[in-house]
Amino acid sequence: MTHSVEAGESSRGEGTARRGRGALLFLRDIVVIFLVALLISFLVKTFLIRPFWIPSESMNDTLQVDDRIIVSLLTPALIPVEHGDVVVFEDPGGWLPEQPREPETGIAGALDWFLTFVGLAPEDQHGYLIKRVIGLPGDTVQCCNDFGQLLINGVPIDEPYLRLDQEGQPASASTFDVTVPEGHLWVMGDNRNHSGDSRAHTDAPGGGFVPMQSVVGRAILISWPVDRWTWLDDYPQSFVGVEAQGAATEVMLPQAVAH
Repeated sequence: MTHSVEAGESSRGEGTARRGRGALLFLRDIVVIFLVALLISFLVKTFLIRPFWIPSESMNDTLQVDDRIIVSLLTPALIPVEHGDVVVFEDPGGWLPEQPREPETGIAGALDWFLTFVGLAPEDQHGYLIKRVIGLPGDTVQCCNDFGQLLINGVPIDEPYLRLDQEGQPASASTFDVTVPEGHLWVMGDNRNHSGDSRAHTDAPGGGFVPMQSVVGRAILISWPVDRWTWLDDYPQSFVGVEAQGAATEVMLPQAVAH
């Protein structure tokens, strides 16, 4: 009888130990899965896609204030920039005013830093801009013909994405005639009369052209709010017949610019 009782206590002890080891193994697996998920999220954010948010009206109605977007980092590293692409780029210099931002502190600040670091929260937009690519290296971009259209390499383009203050207005309130230098882009906002784009920065370093190395990636998707979820169109039909003419050797600055 005594032997039987001791054996029962031993079995219960072994069962408790096994359950304890099982719980530890489960917790270990959860931690490993969490760390792997963070690593994958960080790698995706670093090499594939990155979230951003829209702080201004310069790309209305395509993009609206407080939209969240997903940006593909494969452009221009692996996929070339094309006419009509909506691209995010770093300030080439002098495009954005200095706006000191008070960093969040404490738990909220640490959480915000962590989520941004792993790519689960949008990047702070300070230092980044978003516009549509109109001119590629070697292109001659002019405004405007008698119908108010932009011309790229002499070919007029229709721009269904434009937002103008009044129907019948030209595609730009200022006239210009530029040739895009090698390794650069000429970019413009869809909200054409309310966009501080290439036209407005011809006196900044680079003459309003955006260096290709400043391009972070191509905006591909509106991810938030849900009712605006959509893929972003680059309107290839608007640029049919427009072909880059090769690297430019001379840069012609706009005759007049407007903010």
